Amino acid sequence: MRTTAARTPRSALLTAVLAAVVTLGAIGAVFALRPRPEVPSGAAEPAAAPVAPAVTCGGGPCRQLAAVTVGGTPVVLLTDTSGGSARLRVGPEPGTVFELAIAQLGVRLDQNSLRCVDGAAPACLVRGDVGDDSDDGTAAYGELLVGSGGVWRDPGKPYYADAGTLSLYDVTADGRADVIVVRHDCGGAASGTPKCEASPVLGEVYDLTGKSVGCTRRYTAPSDLRGWPDIRLTRADLRPCPTS
Repeated sequence: MRTTAARTPRSALLTAVLAAVVTLGAIGAVFALRPRPEVPSGAAEPAAAPVAPAVTCGGGPCRQLAAVTVGGTPVVLLTDTSGGSARLRVGPEPGTVFELAIAQLGVRLDQNSLRCVDGAAPACLVRGDVGDDSDDGTAAYGELLVGSGGVWRDPGKPYYADAGTLSLYDVTADGRADVIVVRHDCGGAASGTPKCEASPVLGEVYDLTGKSVGCTRRYTAPSDLRGWPDIRLTRADLRPCPTS
């Protein structure tokens, strides 16, 4: 005799399905009604990530004019469109931003205005020409920034070269850059006068503190100094500076 499997009554299946639906609904209600942790009164909500303020030059957006890396630290020269305002940003953005005083002196800054030298005290010189661009009518201003222990500072003393040449080089071979200022040896004549501009020139060297280290002998023109326009001097080139 052949046997067949007993079929489950349809009413029993319906009852099982309804029971499952009721069970799932009860579980959902438990989670929905579970107490939520409250934020204590006065507690601050998580702060949004800080946004670096935009660097402006002269009331408008800055443009990058030059960029170098010294001792692994990025240094960027920023100016406005007219060149009347300039800043130097040291370090990754947002970095430390210095407003450059020489921008207020009518200097012309370009992509060659930034010069940095690494060493025991990394240093950057920003320089720009003033005057009429003629060989005997151009002068230059420079502003020095110096790093020490990862902190940079601006001594705030502009350098003035009435013969139009400013350089940064380790003249004294002590592992620190020096500033070389090429100027006319005018004697008693005032700087900028025809008599002074016709006088011989010399290079005066300053250490990073602004102290004069010495001067070169006199030359007919700035281009006679070794390495011009980026002058390269040694300690042997120096002697006491002539008195005015």
